[in-house]
Amino acid sequence: MPPIERDDPYGVFNFEVEITGVTDDGSSVRASFSEVSGLEVEQEAIDYRNGSEDIRARKLPGLKKFTNITMKRGITGHLDFWNWIRTAMKGQVQRADGSIILLDENRQEVQRWNFTRGWPCKYTGPGLNAANSEVAIETLEVCHESLDIDGQS
Repeated sequence: MPPIERDDPYGVFNFEVEITGVTDDGSSVRASFSEVSGLEVEQEAIDYRNGSEDIRARKLPGLKKFTNITMKRGITGHLDFWNWIRTAMKGQVQRADGSIILLDENRQEVQRWNFTRGWPCKYTGPGLNAANSEVAIETLEVCHESLDIDGQS
């Protein structure tokens, strides 16, 4: 689905995450998170100079780098993502494709960032403190090999 254009920008608070193939039956897992970051791609510049050229370097495109996607959510007892992490910790990395889906005020999809061949590379449990009344937050970090916006060619 191509992005839906409008004059006013969308809020950052209405989104969900979908990851395909991390459950035992291979179905998709959709979850709400309180925060997602790392929708970044960078292409390194390689400096190159021919010996016969002036004293300046050419800039050539290098490798693409994709930042790990970090997702935070309150602990709810659903173990689908934890089981995905456990499988990777046992040396059986289960790669999966996924999407971060931006929604409008009516919870209709307006833009989707797709990542491919992702796997959980870091998990952080909540910091527990009896003196606070905050929500217990877990963090899942997923490394991946590509990032694209749905509807682009």
